Amino acid sequence: MDWREHIELNPAVLVGKPVLRGTRLSVEHVLDMLAAGVSEEEILANHPRLTREGVRACLAYATALVRGERVFPLSA
Repeated sequence: MDWREHIELNPAVLVGKPVLRGTRLSVEHVLDMLAAGVSEEEILANHPRLTREGVRACLAYATALVRGERVFPLSA
């Protein structure tokens, strides 16, 4: 999945936080709901403009950020 098809960063929307394209629904909000145990079905029911692909794009976006993370071990 290419999250870029569903997520945009626009300085005029939510101060540039990543949002689902064409909405003011932030990726952070979707991830917070998933982390809190809210089901995908419940999220979709409460946010009619959101799609399953949008939810998956949020997960793909988070994965891409973690994948790009660099970890440097601290010496003992």
